[in-house]
Amino acid sequence: MGNKKIALVTGASSGMGKEFVLQIQERYPQLEEIWAVARNTKALEQLKKKVPKLRVCPLNLTSLEDLKILQKLLEREKPQMEILVNSAGMGVQKQVEATTVEELWNTTQLNCSAFTAVLKICFPYCRNKGQILCLSSGAAFVPQPGFAAYAASKSYVLSFSRAIRKEWRDRARITIVCPGPVDTPFLEKMGGKEHMPAYKKWFLAKPEAVVEKALKDSEKGKELSVYRYSVKVLRVVCKILPHGLILKFL
Repeated sequence: MGNKKIALVTGASSGMGKEFVLQIQERYPQLEEIWAVARNTKALEQLKKKVPKLRVCPLNLTSLEDLKILQKLLEREKPQMEILVNSAGMGVQKQVEATTVEELWNTTQLNCSAFTAVLKICFPYCRNKGQILCLSSGAAFVPQPGFAAYAASKSYVLSFSRAIRKEWRDRARITIVCPGPVDTPFLEKMGGKEHMPAYKKWFLAKPEAVVEKALKDSEKGKELSVYRYSVKVLRVVCKILPHGLILKFL
């Protein structure tokens, strides 16, 4: 029981998380189970029809009670976590003035607090240079008016992941995934492609390609996985130019 090799994916019911589950099943046949963590039980059960080794974990990661359930489950089963994909997240694409307190709270709770708690809870079970993929975003590279809370939360993900990559270097391989906009239901929840700022359409990517590159980069032990040349250019520009100057054009 304690030797069971697993992958654990948060936010697994749709979008990037779901795509990670599907590709992990194909890419790592040695895994005995894939633990899929998300609130949407129905969507997870549908996913299980495609992924027989899926273990459905219907949990709300912004709930301390549910985080404790996950912690106790891991303590009881003591699996060997070969892969951890920390991909649960949300975003609100509108001005802060038009955003509710609840929306801002939920964004930072899931993208920052829950993200951090999952890493802390899962770390004891990541052994033998296990792969940890932390889902950040190209939005982490520069503050973004109209997308402020999301971009700031992903900057937290980038910074925190870089720090623990150093702390945990002898235990796990941490790769931070920083895509531009990805064509998933997450994008539709924020208004869809038709309401996306024109400049962001240059960065739009398919989830299959982003996930495939992320897994390859993780296997190589790369710090960052940045899909698409345009996003790589954005990262370099944001490192060179003052953010105040960049913000004048956003």
